[in-house]
Amino acid sequence: MQQKNQGPVHIAAIGLGWWGRKIVAALDGEEATVKVVCGVDPDPSAAVFCEGRFPMLESYEAALARDDVEAVVLATPHALHEKQIELAVDAGKHVFCEKPLAMTKKGAERAVRLCRDAGLVLGMGHERRFEPPVADMLVAAQEGRLGRIVQVEANFSHDKFLSLAASNWRLNAEQAPAAGMTATGIHLTDLAVRLMGPARDVRVACENLASEFPQGDTLSAHIRFENGGTAYVSASLATPFVSRFAVFGTKGWMDIRDKAHVESPSGWVVTSSSAGQAITVSEVGPAEPVRDNLVAFARAIRGQSYAITGEEMIDNIALLEAIIRAARTGQVETVA
Repeated sequence: MQQKNQGPVHIAAIGLGWWGRKIVAALDGEEATVKVVCGVDPDPSAAVFCEGRFPMLESYEAALARDDVEAVVLATPHALHEKQIELAVDAGKHVFCEKPLAMTKKGAERAVRLCRDAGLVLGMGHERRFEPPVADMLVAAQEGRLGRIVQVEANFSHDKFLSLAASNWRLNAEQAPAAGMTATGIHLTDLAVRLMGPARDVRVACENLASEFPQGDTLSAHIRFENGGTAYVSASLATPFVSRFAVFGTKGWMDIRDKAHVESPSGWVVTSSSAGQAITVSEVGPAEPVRDNLVAFARAIRGQSYAITGEEMIDNIALLEAIIRAARTGQVETVA
């Protein structure tokens, strides 16, 4: 498909539930860079949401057929992603996919390969990378200011799903297995893989302690990496919101805590120290990482680089696949 060389990237919002509507709202005021031109969702309430914003189409295929759609943003159930990405590539559309990209390493490899071979940009809904203190942490690690990274400790939990109807796909053990892993924990493993490289193996405890969720409500994973080092990641669907990501290196460490869920971000508290220096505590003001990730995706379509590589996407899904397997077996599982 012939691409525009300038102007805003026109996108179709596919899936306008809780998170799809958050994405649309986050893009308000960004029309100079990225503009939503249509939406698709089977829920009649989505048409009310779209009214006055953009037209609501009857199907995904109808969105793909529009000449003014350059890219699709998939905020859809996990099991649909692989086929939807294939259809988008066939139509010559760039793809921004909410996490997880796929449920297996094989599926992730195919999605990355399809987009790459077609010369299309593949973006991922890992907005944690675009939180200002997290972005600073990643730069500090890349530049060697933290020294050799030896360990990660992280928790991302909330109780937002306790009010969902039992029929909601997010509470389907096949669609969203391993407690909060596909909802929240996958963001933490994305950052851990970015910092420490491909994982080697993982052991998981997944329990149902405070709900009737069929996939369990509380998970912890202990991960070892091919290049050495470990990560401890936890994700619960039964506690009030908490989000913490801490990285420890031989020259310094950083501990980043969100003040509120990324749905309505209100800033971060950062505790850190370098070798021989006192521990410091600072606050970072509010930002909108969901918007910033989508803007970065649009800019990548216009020729700039995108922060998340295809190899990192694949490595993260390989780890997710092993975590899901380990949650069922209770054994140490090798990452493919």
